[in-house]
Order: sequence, then C-alpha cells, then structure tokens
Amino acid sequence: MREFIVEADGGSRGNPGPAGYGAVVSDAATGETLREAAEYIGVATNNVAEYRGLLAGLRAAHELDPAATVHVRMDSKLVIEQMSGRWKIKHPDMKPLASQAARVFPPGRVTYEWIPRERNKHADRLANEAMDAGARGEQWSESASTAELDTAAEADGAVGGSIASPPGEPPGDAAAGAARVRGALAEGRASAASDAAPPSVHGATNSPGGEAVQAQVGTAGADANTRTANADADAHTAKAEADTRAAKAVASPGWAPADMGAPATFVLLRHGETPLTPQKRFSGSGGSDPALSDAGREQAERAAALLARRGTIQAVVSSPLARTRETAGIVAARLGLDVSIEDGLRETDFGAWEGLTFAEVRERHPDDLNAWLASPDAEPTGGGESFAATATRIAATRDKLIAAYAGRTVLLVTHVTPIKTLVRLALGAPPESLFRMELSAASLSVVAYYADGNASVRLLNDTSHLR
Repeated sequence: MREFIVEADGGSRGNPGPAGYGAVVSDAATGETLREAAEYIGVATNNVAEYRGLLAGLRAAHELDPAATVHVRMDSKLVIEQMSGRWKIKHPDMKPLASQAARVFPPGRVTYEWIPRERNKHADRLANEAMDAGARGEQWSESASTAELDTAAEADGAVGGSIASPPGEPPGDAAAGAARVRGALAEGRASAASDAAPPSVHGATNSPGGEAVQAQVGTAGADANTRTANADADAHTAKAEADTRAAKAVASPGWAPADMGAPATFVLLRHGETPLTPQKRFSGSGGSDPALSDAGREQAERAAALLARRGTIQAVVSSPLARTRETAGIVAARLGLDVSIEDGLRETDFGAWEGLTFAEVRERHPDDLNAWLASPDAEPTGGGESFAATATRIAATRDKLIAAYAGRTVLLVTHVTPIKTLVRLALGAPPESLFRMELSAASLSVVAYYADGNASVRLLNDTSHLR
C-alpha cells in the first residue's frame, strides 16, 4: 500500500479578504513531489482557505491512488486539532469543508500532524502564488520560473545533490533533491510574497502577549539571505507562540488566538425608550409596537455619537419592530451606513401580557406567571413565545449573522430578551440568568465570536454615553 504525504496551507489577505490555498502531495518513501495544487478562491477567511487547501491535497492524493494511506502535515493548529477530533468544529463555513475532507478517504487511512511554518514552505509558497495570480485577475498555474527551478534542482540531484537530505529521506535521490532545491531557491520569493500581505496570511496577527511579525526581505546578495533567514526564524517563533495560544483557547475564555483570525464582533444596542419603558410594561413582538419617545430618540442620538467617535461599526442590522428600526435609522444616518432588517432579532412575543406591568400579570395570571418564572419552556398566557423558543430562534440568527459578518464588527439593534440571550449563550449560563441581568434602554453590550465556535463577552449594559 502506497503512503502519501500531503502538505497544505491557505491564506487570506485581510481575513476575510482575497484568499488562496496551496497543497503538495509527495511520496512518503522517496520524498518525490507527485502533485501540486493551488487556487485563488476569492474573498474568504484564513481558516476557510486552509481547509480548502487540505481538501485539495486529499483529493489530489486520492486521484493518484484511492487505496493509499495519507499523512497530512499543516501549520494550522486549528485544522489539525479539529480534523484529529480533539477540537469541535462549530463554525458554519468550516463544517461542510471538514465533512468533505473526512470523506475523501475511509476513516483510519488519514493521520494528521502539526508542523511549524518553516517546514510548510512549499504549500505556503503555492498559496501565495495563487493569491498573487488572483490579484492579477488570473487563476494559478505553474510558472515558467517554477519550471526552471525544477530543471536546476533535478540536475543538482542527478550529480549527487548539494543539499543534505533531511533525516529519514534517502540520500542522493534526484527527485527528492529537486524538491528540496526548489523549496530553498523559492524561499526568498515566497517570503517576499508574504511580505506584501498582511501578517494574518500566516496567522501571526496581533494578539495578547505577542505582536505581529512581518518578514523584511532584502533585494539581493548575502544581506538579503541573512534577513530572510532571520525573518523566517522570527515568523516561526511567532507561529509557535500563536499555536500555543490556540491550544489553550478552549480552556481560556477571552483569548483571541492568531490562528482563529478576526472574530465576528456583535455590538448589541438595545433600542431607546418608548412610552411603555418607564412604566416597565411588557413590550414584545405581539403588542402595539410603540415608536420611540422623545427621550428614546435623544438616547439613540447619544449612542450614535459614541459609535461614530469609535469608528468601528461596519454594518447595521435591526430587528423589524418600529422602536428598533427607528433607533437603527438614527445611528446608521450618523455612521453613513444602510440598515438591514433581520426578523430573528425581534423581541419575544409576550402573548396576553403585552402592555401589562409585572404586578398586573401577577394579579391576572398568577399560575402562568409562576410557571414562566420556573421554566424556560413555559409560555406567557395566550400562546406567547417561551424563552426556550426564543433561545432557539436567537441561536439560529446568531449563526446566520456570524457567517455573514465573519471578521467584521456589526451593530445589532434589538431588544432586552435577544441581547440577554446572546450573552447567556456566549457564557454558557443557565436560562435563569436572564432574570439576573440588567439591561437599560439604549445600552451597549459586545460579544465576539471566533472561528472555533468560542465566544467572548466584552461589555454588558454600558450606559456611559447617556450621562
């Protein structure tokens, strides 16, 4: 039975941004490069590009020999840990790619190994070539310069090989020597290509405890080679640190591992006051749908001023109800953005309790209220929506918005229950925690969602802009 080595990589210049992948299939016994694959895939995240590279490499190996065994080597801790089954795959963009990759070969015929970036240069170079081709409006194809490197490398290998064979590889093999020479000669070109891209292409982005590393490659001579070597060493160190942080991410809430890329960040704005707000009346999606009061419009203006000063909002999404659409419109006008409507962000339907105070509900429907306070599955009187049903709706809406706004900061203008539910789900808190959060009119909360499915609550019920 033949054994193949698949090395794959992917990158995104912007995360999400123009993205591409590279994959190499080699013979495990001889080190001979058997197949290369690379493709510019348009706008995508770094992690999606890495998964696309893995899938392409596995498919190329399967075309060569469907009965082979495969050992995958990648410098993405995320992909390796998820495909090995040690980390859960929660992100909607990666689930189908991981599922496809798992089906290329039967279970048990593919093993996975993390390697440092300096040992994945061949696939890394191909990914950068694909992104460079995309920037020119082309698709990747093997270049003439690459073919020249192949010829020179094969000649070098034929006369005994001037580059030492790595441990475990047979000495003097012409094809293996060709691959090593090709990688060594192309190193400067790959580093130069990566220098033109944001550091997120290689996962060495700014994160707690570390700074972004960018290779500074010279133009010619021995100084250029020295700088390239130093830059590679720095990049390797940064990558190793990033992988260590990624390994701890599941158990360390609040970390932003470099491998994860930029999170989808939801800035959660509760609508401004309506005439019902000061009276503390139930006001859901099944009532009269009141507009903002004068005080509520002033609150929305103050929130808009704060968000304009921060300058981080890239999109505005609103619940369909009048009070949220009015609040969102005031903010969006200040930011110069349009408002998208998302029905899933609407408030809970409180049934017959709409417009009543808590005391009035207790007086009129005591048994229903007690049941509602005791169980998230209980519905308000008159066929309202339970908190359990609300949570299901909000979770589906959250996943939809994370997929649509991956790596971006979006303002969600919504209501008390949706915001509290998003926070509760992010924290993994029980349903009764909904009754233990204060959420003022026009307050701001923030939750960030990472590619591995983890979330970080960054702010809750901030009203400093209203004072």
